[in-house]
Amino acid sequence: MKLLVAFLRLVRTLNLVFIAFTQLLFLYCVIIPVFQQANMPLAIPVHLFVLLVIASVLIAAGGYIINDYFDLNIDQVNKPGRLVVEKIIKRRWAIVWHWVLSAIGILISTYVAWKARVWWLAPANVGCVIALWLYSTTFKRKLLSGNIVISLLTAWTVMVVGFMVHYRIIKTPGLYGVVEASKIMRVTFLYAGFAFIISLIREVIKDIEDMAGDEKYGCRTMPIAWGVNVSKVFIGTWLIVLIAALMIVQAYVLTFEWWWSALYCVMLIIVPLLYILSRLYTAYASADFHRLSNWVKFVMLTGILSMIFFKIYFR
Repeated sequence: MKLLVAFLRLVRTLNLVFIAFTQLLFLYCVIIPVFQQANMPLAIPVHLFVLLVIASVLIAAGGYIINDYFDLNIDQVNKPGRLVVEKIIKRRWAIVWHWVLSAIGILISTYVAWKARVWWLAPANVGCVIALWLYSTTFKRKLLSGNIVISLLTAWTVMVVGFMVHYRIIKTPGLYGVVEASKIMRVTFLYAGFAFIISLIREVIKDIEDMAGDEKYGCRTMPIAWGVNVSKVFIGTWLIVLIAALMIVQAYVLTFEWWWSALYCVMLIIVPLLYILSRLYTAYASADFHRLSNWVKFVMLTGILSMIFFKIYFR
């Protein structure tokens, strides 16, 4: 039982649940209603979407494992009480699990690509595995590159679903021009953009939180290379960009009288972002940035849950 609990911690089970939840919610709240509007069947069978979700979860799990594998020394400084690799699960088994989970994820992606006739899916997910490996070995220790890689992979969680459906619409006779593929792509880019920016913000906050271990082992993250104050300005700038973008989106949706959607966004996304912004410049200790990171995770959740309103209003 102790080993199972340790393994679930190693693969960040809650994060994996969040990935699966995001992709399935996007399917249920955005893609299915668009097809229902057109009175057309889904371009891709639901069971292939479920397999895509499983592949995404397995590849992400492999990524978390390889990250902890290469971060062992850093984690001994930053989070000694939460170590799993070597303390509970031996390093050689960690690397085995990384390859097993990643390989199964790629195999499932290949099967989905073949059955759904989406040729680019398998190489794209192979690219995700490679990106996660390079992030853990190289990019994480460099200025901004690691933050951008992780933010792009977070955005890809949404984009891969939207791109798959759009590709099948334009390639399937009888669907293109009937099903509003452009509507799916607009929502895809809306949530992918949100995921990218909010993930970038959280990654830099985590870099400040983990400065002690990162600096000891030669990492050149933003707070180490440019200082904490510059990193705060960077985070604050992106927070303002995100808040402004969300305000513009709400002004747009109000023209369609989506009152409850706008109220939800203001109260549970924009107001928490303003709170994070206000607390950012008084944050000093590692614990302060840890709390800010948790607030950002809350906004990630409320942001993804806002997809429900597309299910309500896409009629």
